[in-house]
Amino acid sequence: MTVKRIIVSGASGYVGRFIVEGLQEAGHQVLVLGRKAPQPDFFSKPVLFQSMSLSQTDYDPSVFSGCDGFVHAAFHHVPGKYRGGEGDDPDAFMRLNHDGSMLLFNAVKAACVPRALFLSSRAVYGTQKPGVNLYETQEPKPDTLYGEVKLRTERALEDLAGENFHPIILRATGVYGPAKRPLKHKWTELFHDFESGKEIAPRVGTEVYGEDLANAASLLLDASIDDIKRAANHEIAPIFNVSDILLDRRELLETYADAKRVRKDYLPVRAKADHYNAMDYTRLKSIGWRPEGKLDLSWI
Repeated sequence: MTVKRIIVSGASGYVGRFIVEGLQEAGHQVLVLGRKAPQPDFFSKPVLFQSMSLSQTDYDPSVFSGCDGFVHAAFHHVPGKYRGGEGDDPDAFMRLNHDGSMLLFNAVKAACVPRALFLSSRAVYGTQKPGVNLYETQEPKPDTLYGEVKLRTERALEDLAGENFHPIILRATGVYGPAKRPLKHKWTELFHDFESGKEIAPRVGTEVYGEDLANAASLLLDASIDDIKRAANHEIAPIFNVSDILLDRRELLETYADAKRVRKDYLPVRAKADHYNAMDYTRLKSIGWRPEGKLDLSWI
């Protein structure tokens, strides 16, 4: 395998760290972008660093010269929230996350980086007919500003695509897995509330293990663009759903209780799953993606 030099924005975030670790595991060199350099032990292996903020008004394309790919995982939001992450400033939320992202993508294209992955979200689908599976060809109907921002950037990338610049869109479901300090994993507070005896509301949703999402990113950076376009019906900016298990909160907490040997007195009832819109990921599987396929809490 040829070693590539990959740029990752938002690398020190919860999802970004999985992506960096996955690229390093695949043997690639990683240049991380962020407001400040990560601590020396934040990643398993050394990384290159370049200061970057979504509030910048321009970028120097020469910084990215010689790179083979770009993964954009940076996202400005109120801590702990994506949906509702605009807080009380929706204009800044849109400006930073859409306008700021497109300035960065334009700089990456100007630097002749051939391939770019945009971390989008299941939120672009919004409200759909109850019970139907979500395919990449589904008409998006975002019902949050978060979903609208992601969809606007997806569509702008279609306009930016060209013969020598290939943007690819990863629509991710909820991501879970171990965090590294000072980060918290997505269920930190839920597990604490459960052990404290608080009432837990029923919920069902799709999840993907962080390492599996990282493997999807590595696969799309390494696969031939012909194979990617073929899997995505020759879309200008190919879209891939990234999802895996449909998980009921009761099952999650039951598994957690067994692993930690704590009481199960406060398990929620099962949620109604028949109306849930699960994401189809046949496209990713067709180019070789093989997710965990089951809940993995071995890291807790």
